[in-house]
Amino acid sequence: MSVASLRDVAQAAGVSVTTVSRFLNGTLDLPDRTRTAVEAAIQQLNYQPNPHARRLSRGRSDTIGLVIPDIATPFFATLVAAVETEADRRGLGLTLHATLNRGERELSYLQAVRRNQVDGLIFVTNHPDDGTLAAEINASGQVVVLDEDVAGTSVPKLFCDNDEGGYLAGRHLAEAGHRRVLFIGGGDAMLSGTRRYKGFRRAMTEVWGAEARIERYEGEYSTEFGRLSARRMLDSRLDVTAVFATSDEITIGVMEVLNAAGLRVPQDLSLVGFDDVGPLHLFAPAVTAVRQPVRDLGIRALSLLLDTDWTDPTKLPPEEIMPVTLIARNSVAPVIRS
Repeated sequence: MSVASLRDVAQAAGVSVTTVSRFLNGTLDLPDRTRTAVEAAIQQLNYQPNPHARRLSRGRSDTIGLVIPDIATPFFATLVAAVETEADRRGLGLTLHATLNRGERELSYLQAVRRNQVDGLIFVTNHPDDGTLAAEINASGQVVVLDEDVAGTSVPKLFCDNDEGGYLAGRHLAEAGHRRVLFIGGGDAMLSGTRRYKGFRRAMTEVWGAEARIERYEGEYSTEFGRLSARRMLDSRLDVTAVFATSDEITIGVMEVLNAAGLRVPQDLSLVGFDDVGPLHLFAPAVTAVRQPVRDLGIRALSLLLDTDWTDPTKLPPEEIMPVTLIARNSVAPVIRS
């Protein structure tokens, strides 16, 4: 038995296909007699409207896109879960795109907005931009930039308070007596690296003044970079008493190398992490970390995307910052003075 089409319904009701389509989409009011005929034809033929086609005819997909560098890390897995849950609560679908942090993949997913495949994008990158990405974001329109900035974009942006996070970590270490410390994280080409280091340095200077000594290793927020940094620190016999590892992944990599080298945290070296989405509380010792509100970031990003008036570019909301907290555990010990 063949499936009834929109044309079959129109023919049975004695009206045009356009009339039936507009009636089903809620964009046309029909006289009682015509409406009754159309509804009777739908029931008699057991016609099932195509929801995807109906959404497209209204210029909407009722689907939101989420573009992230990776899905394997606890940070991004938690972010995806938060956005998915909130989208479902609002009756929306979610398409997930993992870019592997590659620019060409990011550009192809941004173009999906311009092709009207999704109603908007929440966009996360994790690398510097040469201007190409910013131009595509500005042309795409309905995009919220989340977690890491893309310089030159004029769209809503949502970040955690990276400066305050760096400050909290620096103050915690400085007040425990640490004045020779190592910062491991993003460089100045990334907003997160710039702001975390700035806040960290400000706190160390407040406590120690000119006596503060901060070494900085710049690289990716990855476990491998954490391992490489820890090996570099040990091989060079770097004279530090504490490390600020600015992501869960870096923290895990540092801990692996320290454990393999027989060094104890915090007896031999104090450690503070960042993100606190991974199981840092299960380590031995449990790791002190600056906690990002990842679930709240995801929920708020979707709200920004859906609630923003995109018709007037001059009224787009400014950059929004969400608070962070320091979770003190057992990985920082006071410096023992001789």
